Amino acid sequence: MQKPDLRGIGMTSQRARDRLVEQLREMGIRSEIVLELIRGTPRHLFVDEALASRAYDNTALPIGHNQTISQPYIVARMTEALIETGIPGTVLEIGTGCGYQTAVLARLGIKVYTIERIEALIQRARERFRLLQLDNIVSRHGDGSLGWADQAPFDGILATAAPVGVPGMLRSQLGIGGRLILPVGRSGEQALLRIMRTPDGYEQQQLDWVSFVPMLEGTS
Repeated sequence: MQKPDLRGIGMTSQRARDRLVEQLREMGIRSEIVLELIRGTPRHLFVDEALASRAYDNTALPIGHNQTISQPYIVARMTEALIETGIPGTVLEIGTGCGYQTAVLARLGIKVYTIERIEALIQRARERFRLLQLDNIVSRHGDGSLGWADQAPFDGILATAAPVGVPGMLRSQLGIGGRLILPVGRSGEQALLRIMRTPDGYEQQQLDWVSFVPMLEGTS
């Protein structure tokens, strides 16, 4: 991979990023921290070159292997929900994909543990992390539905693929006071949930209706 053009030109320029940020603000994203993360993270590096002109459109884009890079609004919404009461020290991400959401989290200074079941995707994501000098990311090729038990408990867990129900393994790896942000449900009826672990159990809140690829077991 060539040395990245972090600034971009034309449709990937700073002006295009600024327009996206204003659109997200109008859609209800209130965290200035999150808006600046979106503004400063070069999304065009995480999509195929042929799609770079659409990188700062507020839309999901294909990244191969029947996977997508999430819509910027959803990345911002999930990140905002994760850090609403403070920036966590450690976060587990389920579904690295192209690595864009991972990079947004890492730029908060968080120690990010990220798991991807598709080996080709995790390899490409690692190249991008190296190019962006994001050395606070630990990545793994594995089954995300099992979490990462030997690094638990986590202050936050964020999933970018939708299980039919909340995996008990992920809830159990959340630390007291931690937040689990994930889509749940079958295609066409997925809810974005925020689950908080308290000393007495778990509190759950629905944040939005969303559309994600399904969370699958195993690896490929």
